[in-house]
Amino acid sequence: MALTARRDILLLVLGTVAFLYFLSLFGSVPKPGKLSQGDSTTTAETSTQDASRQPISHVDTPADGWFSDLDAPEDTAPPVIPPAHTPKVSPGSHALPITRLVAHAPGWTLFENLYMANGTLFVLTDEERGAWPELRMMTSTGLIAENTPENILAREPNQYNMDFVGPYEARKRWPAGAWGVTGSTFLFNEPAQFIAHYYHGCAELLFGTWAFYAGIYDPHISQRGEATLPPVTRAIFTHAENQRWRDGSKFNAYFLYSAFPSITIEGEEDWNDRIFMTRNGDRAWVFERVLLADRSAAFRGESCGGKTQRIASEAYEYVQNKTTKYWWEPMRRSVLRFAGVDEAILDAGVNYGTEEQQPIVISYISRQGGDRRKLKDKDHDGLVAAVTALAKERGWEFTVVNAGGMSQEEQLLMAARTTIMLGVHGNGLTHLLLMAQTPITTVIEILYPGGFTHDYHWTAKAIGFRHFAVWNDTYHTAPNEPNVDYPDGVNDDGGFQGSNIPVHGPTVAQLIADRIDGKFP
Repeated sequence: MALTARRDILLLVLGTVAFLYFLSLFGSVPKPGKLSQGDSTTTAETSTQDASRQPISHVDTPADGWFSDLDAPEDTAPPVIPPAHTPKVSPGSHALPITRLVAHAPGWTLFENLYMANGTLFVLTDEERGAWPELRMMTSTGLIAENTPENILAREPNQYNMDFVGPYEARKRWPAGAWGVTGSTFLFNEPAQFIAHYYHGCAELLFGTWAFYAGIYDPHISQRGEATLPPVTRAIFTHAENQRWRDGSKFNAYFLYSAFPSITIEGEEDWNDRIFMTRNGDRAWVFERVLLADRSAAFRGESCGGKTQRIASEAYEYVQNKTTKYWWEPMRRSVLRFAGVDEAILDAGVNYGTEEQQPIVISYISRQGGDRRKLKDKDHDGLVAAVTALAKERGWEFTVVNAGGMSQEEQLLMAARTTIMLGVHGNGLTHLLLMAQTPITTVIEILYPGGFTHDYHWTAKAIGFRHFAVWNDTYHTAPNEPNVDYPDGVNDDGGFQGSNIPVHGPTVAQLIADRIDGKFP
């Protein structure tokens, strides 16, 4: 018996030692259902802050956000696996977190605690529906847009796209619980029809998203791009597969990942997975913080639908008086820093008018190697000759840019150094997003005479640049912009989209000189 007892004691000791050794290697075993929360310190470039400013508190993590239905009282709320900024859930709790409307403009809505089950977004509220924006001003069916009465009607939302639910109904609807998706989510409810294009992806969707998000959360963004914002956790493209939100030039991905290095991007496939997992309707996802962007809803607004046709205009106009004129600077600097651009170039706006001022650089984005929307060959040559002569006379730098032969980093550096960006209406002018904000920063857009669109005009104006629309030997600028038009042209010259766009080089050269000399403040 003594021998047996000693053997049992020895086995017990050896077992305990082995267990402790195992724990030292692999750490403690988490409780079932508890979500580990990482350090909430903001590290992305777009969320830096100076020492005198306090960051927005990111999360209040519940001690244990899950409990078993077997242990719960009969009338307790379903479990919430915890999104932050919601009440802590423990046995005996009688409430799922209420949805809060943080801010809204047509097509741009910022929520806290937005629910999704089986593809439907749910607003959990005990308020009257009249206290909320109309559904059609927040969302749509997400179908491809066509300018027909039938398609316009088909894009109107219904209760399967977004619905309202009261607290009592929510507890009954989701007995299996609401599963928390923590952090900030950009929820893009539009098809790949437009976003798989550098301008629409970066200068519209991302431009408007950042304007709304930064404008709501930081009224004090500095000239050096210092901002204090909740970190962006994920972007979800609900109607664009993972390969279809990317553009051919790769700048959509370049902007997103350089601005938000830790971001997770989900495509339509991933959204469909979330839908499938909640297909029975007895459980839901609850997103801690969501910025819902919807193109069709934005076009129902007065600014986008009636004036600019730019979805970002609704977001920008809502926040333009809530933050500083440097609201875009955190994004610009994040992208350019990743591309390796020198800090002295990033600070061109800060150092303008000082001994450290950057040289004046004129960049002509040439489209002559393309198939459409390009100058007559002789007018291209005349433009280059006139601006070359001006730059030589004034000691400025002039570059003819053929972007197709440049890397992404080379293009970004070119844009960052540019004071005057010049070119025929086209995708290359999207690089104006990287120009520094100085008193003379300018975009000169050459269009077929009589043609005009708000694409680059509105975007330049929103950042704080002067824009000129050139029609051969005349030009227009704010507040005397022409009406939007896309002329078909004459004598089969192709018109707005054609390859025979005229321009008078000396007129453009004189315009550049006058702008830099302060004749167009």
